[in-house]
Amino acid sequence: MSTPWLTLIGIGEDGRDGLSAQANRLIDQAPFIIGGERHLALIGKTDSETKAWPQPFEQGIEMVLARRGQSTLVLASGDPFFYGVGATLAKRLATEEIRTLAAPSAFSLTAAKLGWAIQDCALLSLHGRPFERIAQHLQPHAKLIALTWDGTTASKLASHLVDKGMGQSLINVCEALGGKRERMVKKTAQAIHETQEIFDPLNTLGIEIVTSRGAKIIPLTSGLEDDLFEHDNQITKREIRAITLSSLAPLQGQLLWDIGAGSGSISIEWMLRHPSNRAIAIEPRADRAARITRNALSLGVPELKLIEGSAPAALGGLSTPDAIFIGGGGTDPAVINAAWEMLPEGGRLVANAVTIETQADLMRRHVEMGGTLSKIEVSRADPVGPFHGWRASMPVLQWVIVKGAEKRA
Repeated sequence: MSTPWLTLIGIGEDGRDGLSAQANRLIDQAPFIIGGERHLALIGKTDSETKAWPQPFEQGIEMVLARRGQSTLVLASGDPFFYGVGATLAKRLATEEIRTLAAPSAFSLTAAKLGWAIQDCALLSLHGRPFERIAQHLQPHAKLIALTWDGTTASKLASHLVDKGMGQSLINVCEALGGKRERMVKKTAQAIHETQEIFDPLNTLGIEIVTSRGAKIIPLTSGLEDDLFEHDNQITKREIRAITLSSLAPLQGQLLWDIGAGSGSISIEWMLRHPSNRAIAIEPRADRAARITRNALSLGVPELKLIEGSAPAALGGLSTPDAIFIGGGGTDPAVINAAWEMLPEGGRLVANAVTIETQADLMRRHVEMGGTLSKIEVSRADPVGPFHGWRASMPVLQWVIVKGAEKRA
């Protein structure tokens, strides 16, 4: 198409006054305009046919797509491609079909108001997303800018920070930025937690993290302390976990299958390596499955997908993985066989074994198929009366192999 049929216009709280001459002209010429009720109110009276964005959200997407080829204008908040409708529509349309006139995003407006360098801030949306995902961004002296769900988000966040030992963190509540109702409120998390104040539903949060002694901080390294996870001792220990994550070699946006997940520590740390990383934890025991869910929430990866069931049967129908870890599920050779069959070319399989029987199976597979085989032994200093001695943990045999790089007959 030589001329885009779909126009996306970002609009701020200052309405048409803040739009360019081109954006205003396109609004005046548009035969059909769809946007949120707030967006439609911001452009004022128009001769165009208008439609308020329906609920659920997907109905609006289908409505726009049904008009393909007919001149259509979509109003959005700020930048339509920054946690906005633009990215959703672009997945279904060719770029040549879309014309976009973006306004400053809520992130940019907030950073400008606070005098923060936006490239130094963690940017996240809590709108329509699990609240707990903020946990992985809570670092000392960090600055976060967060889109909110409604006027209660600031108080929920404040309570969360207090619970994490970060009650002296400063929360800047930026209400209705750029409009006549604009208001800035700056308080400690402790103060907002105590009052449970409700703010204007249209707000963005600028958060300055202040940590106290004993604050629950998630380090940026692999191999988190075991005590950060709730577990029944069915956990890949810290040192082994760090080596295992290195062997799995996660890349941005990749999917891991964690078979026999136990406490979920491997899949959780895989997801912590990058916000776009995904993981599926497969665990047969109901009590451990519930524990994995709690750990995922506590450590800021609530999107971890949990399958309660036994491999290999539970593997059917799952999205194709980029890597597979087999820890607690490796005692059954059929599990490794099934996982290997489902792993795509270039995918990486890492299996850890503690028992002699499973270690023997991994040694046989290494001889037959290749890959690398490592024996990992860790000793820790423990008290022996008034002195200390080395207490060795059970050695772990680790087999790592990449599909397509195995031995050829």
